[in-house]
Amino acid sequence: MVVEIVCGLLYGSMALLADGVHMATHVGALGLATGAYWLARRHAGNTRFSFGSGKFGDLAAFASAIVLGLTAVAVAVESLQRIVVPSAVQYGDALLIAVIGLLVNLVTALILKDDYHAHGHDHGHGHAHGHDNNMRAAYLHVLADAATSVLAIVALAAGYWFGLGILDPLSGLVGAVVIGAWSWSLIRDSGLVLLDADADPRLSGEIRAYMESELGARVSDLHLWRLGPGHHSLIVSLVAPAATSAETVKAALRRRYPDLSHVTVEVAVCADCT
Repeated sequence: MVVEIVCGLLYGSMALLADGVHMATHVGALGLATGAYWLARRHAGNTRFSFGSGKFGDLAAFASAIVLGLTAVAVAVESLQRIVVPSAVQYGDALLIAVIGLLVNLVTALILKDDYHAHGHDHGHGHAHGHDNNMRAAYLHVLADAATSVLAIVALAAGYWFGLGILDPLSGLVGAVVIGAWSWSLIRDSGLVLLDADADPRLSGEIRAYMESELGARVSDLHLWRLGPGHHSLIVSLVAPAATSAETVKAALRRRYPDLSHVTVEVAVCADCT
């Protein structure tokens, strides 16, 4: 990060400077991700968090995505300025630094990729839906770094061997668009979790159909939302034709859907209301 920023300024390369500044924002983002895991573990037993501390990760992911989006805007603005007012670039020196930066990003991405997919796999058996937005944020930040490094290498190589200086700022502009798209996707997904939106409409429909077909009861109200990676909360109101124990319904739901960490069941008996 430090080498790319310093050399980007010294060699006059927008592509290299943007890559270094981009990486600097990700140092902060990875710090947020680490802090979120630390806070979640520290407050795991804190009763003030009624539904657990899992949303620390989604909060960090949302903040990280905002930083990613602002970075995309800054890179785009600077790239447009360089297109209008070109500047001299020491392509050969900048190219070497960009290649080293890409290697660093690839190694880091491989490390995070194993952890990210292990998280999803561990929580993904059966009906569990345990994608970790915090780990995803860290992984996407490093992938974004790798993408901007590739663009920087292509642009610098073209400028060095073919004299195509316009590609240096253009690579920054394309990178900004790619980063912005990833940022929006993460803002949307983590924001929905923070706003307690329906975690999975398909799963909600499946749970509704299961209770109505297996228990013979009508679902009058159902709310499903995500608490954190691999953990969901469910509140459901049933209208049953005969006396049905709420505890029996909860036990059946948890056996079938192991990621339901918090389940609240309300049963109203109405023989003529099926």
